[in-house]
Amino acid sequence: MPLDSTTALVIGAGIQGAGTAQALAAAGYDVLLVERESIAAGTSSRSSKLIHGGLRYLESMQFSLVRESLRERKTLLSIAPHLVRLVRFHIPVYKHTSRGRLKIRTGLSLYALLGGLHADARYDCVDRDQWDSLDGLQLDGLRAVYRYQDGQTDDAALCRAVTASAAELGARVAVGAEVLGGERRSDHWLVRLRLNDEVREVQARVVVNAAGPWANAVLSGFQPAPPRRPVELVGGAHIEVEGPMEAGIYYTEATEDRRAVFVMPWKNHTLVGTTETPYSGDPGQVEPRLEEVDYLLDILRHYFPDHPTKVLDAWAGLRVLPGGDGKAFNRSREVILSPDDPQRPTFLSVYGGKLTGYRATAERVLNLLRKNLPKTQQQADTRTLRLPADPQVEADFDCGS
Repeated sequence: MPLDSTTALVIGAGIQGAGTAQALAAAGYDVLLVERESIAAGTSSRSSKLIHGGLRYLESMQFSLVRESLRERKTLLSIAPHLVRLVRFHIPVYKHTSRGRLKIRTGLSLYALLGGLHADARYDCVDRDQWDSLDGLQLDGLRAVYRYQDGQTDDAALCRAVTASAAELGARVAVGAEVLGGERRSDHWLVRLRLNDEVREVQARVVVNAAGPWANAVLSGFQPAPPRRPVELVGGAHIEVEGPMEAGIYYTEATEDRRAVFVMPWKNHTLVGTTETPYSGDPGQVEPRLEEVDYLLDILRHYFPDHPTKVLDAWAGLRVLPGGDGKAFNRSREVILSPDDPQRPTFLSVYGGKLTGYRATAERVLNLLRKNLPKTQQQADTRTLRLPADPQVEADFDCGS
């Protein structure tokens, strides 16, 4: 596979890099997507598996993020119905819950409004005579159970499908390619890669750094140094336990710190997550801490006292959040795009971003890079381009719908 020249070099085949490669290829550009490990090797296979508007972001007034996410949820339900499905979400409200019935109803009403008041954006209240059907949910002190819909997916499969779509549009994908660094020349970047134990050079008109938790480490090898943003890595642990959840997903409140934690069906088992723990080590070595596993098990026992608690698997992903004081739970989830030159960008780093909003983020990246790219003939519109089936996923994977 020739690697000597490309219009756009995208570093990192997580969901943000895959989405960027797809958007650039759909716009008619020559694209090379490089990945050191494997497709979705990092956070893009270790998320909470949700395609959602982010109901909890309303608490921190992130209205534009919620609106965009709900719009992207609708798009993904249309272009990837084999990978993204609507699932029933339940919010139990107890006597001592910090978010009372009025606050929940207000939030759900605003959520429905931001979702355009469509049928899949509305909510209702589960009748008391149906509470016994809610997977053994703790009934002592229960005041109300609200129900709405959001999406669930196989995150790694979605990432592979977006990568495959980019390849179908002409993007070249090099897995096992480690970026060693690069230098800026008069009208291009000369980037060094190690592929199959061989160091090779690639000329690229623009470079997109979508390496996720490794983004700032990647910058260290480039000269002149592209701008670096201060960020904080925050680990999010999940556990998978025996026993399914039949009624859908539960949006619970941690008794310890009042954080939102999901208890959800996942391939005939139950997934519980997530935590928020600052992390400063090698991103490739992040693992759930014992105290995080205990924290999630305590939440499961509190809300579902009779549910099995045998842990079958546990994993952790890393969020890339803006640096700053305060709890990670309330920190902005807006993606940060950091170009070397806002008017004629040649190098752009992508910090953060949500699984749900990958396509919208890629469009923003494309619009910035177009300021320094030639005009092309667009091949496809990612808003309507159906994603290919993923051969590694069963056609009717169980996501609790």
